[in-house]
Amino acid sequence: MLAGRRSTEGVAEFRKLAEHRGIVGMDPIGVLTQLQMGRALAASGEQAKARAAYEAFFEVWKNADADVPILKTARAEYGKL
Repeated sequence: MLAGRRSTEGVAEFRKLAEHRGIVGMDPIGVLTQLQMGRALAASGEQAKARAAYEAFFEVWKNADADVPILKTARAEYGKL
């Protein structure tokens, strides 16, 4: 959805996953949902909500190795908000 420039639809779909954690269980996609929602919100111009979504992602990843590529990318994106 994000690649197709359909950020509003992306936000709706990522929100469904975030609100219904049982859908993804322990799958890593559950954690990445917050990051993707942040990206979709940023693309749709909702900067404050995007920051909150990124911050929720960072909270889950607070003990992760700082050199993990997805985390480094997310921090760079957050810095541009």
